[in-house]
Amino acid sequence: MNTPQLVVHRDKELMAQAAAARLITKIVDAQASRGYASIVLTGGRNGNGLLAALASAPARDAVDWAHIDLWWGDERYLPEGDPDRNDTQARAALLDAVPLDPARVHPMPASDGPYGADVEAAAEAYAAELAKAAGPENHGSVPAFDVLMLGVGPDTHVASLFPELPAVRETERTVVGVHGAPKPPPTRISLTLPAIRSAREVWLLAAGEDKAQAAAIALSGAGEIQAPAAGARGRSRTLWLLDAAAASQLPRSLYPPASA
Repeated sequence: MNTPQLVVHRDKELMAQAAAARLITKIVDAQASRGYASIVLTGGRNGNGLLAALASAPARDAVDWAHIDLWWGDERYLPEGDPDRNDTQARAALLDAVPLDPARVHPMPASDGPYGADVEAAAEAYAAELAKAAGPENHGSVPAFDVLMLGVGPDTHVASLFPELPAVRETERTVVGVHGAPKPPPTRISLTLPAIRSAREVWLLAAGEDKAQAAAIALSGAGEIQAPAAGARGRSRTLWLLDAAAASQLPRSLYPPASA
């Protein structure tokens, strides 16, 4: 298991800009080597802040937007177009402004879609879509994402994997329906830790004083059932991108910057 690397920025704006620049580099490198990139987006203020920064980044046109596969780590099970859905917010922040191939954009099902109120069926459908996209070189039922981004909640949740709830205990399925989430809406769809760990790189985003305790807990050796962020790691790299406020409770020994 690789040791998490940390990069701490002065404030959330700088963090978003630097993360956007880092993501552009990763996408361009993947496209240069394979012809395409596979990215998993996250919602929340930090995920959307990164996308907004990417939209205004001078280097955004270095990306071949038609050759990116976009997935989501989780979604609120709400009607299509609902302003609280992660994919709705992502489209407003960035996706509607770049020339993506619609066939390569993979939003999670909506509650007014073909599965209706059956969130478990919706989760199974997304798992099947992931499995269809996985090649023999991926050695599993999800693609080997180049970068999978996760926001870290104040309670240490990532995606819609909340402490102690059944979804964070899942060891077989790649996508699950979530019931009774402690923050609204209670019904959601989420990748599981096994799916998250299939990514080449996992980036955890945390900015603000309300994330400081969560970052300290997750990076202090806590168990993943009690602190889901502690269980989120990539196959080759696990990168925590924080601002100074979110890093304020970390011991200085954890501060060395990650290598580029």
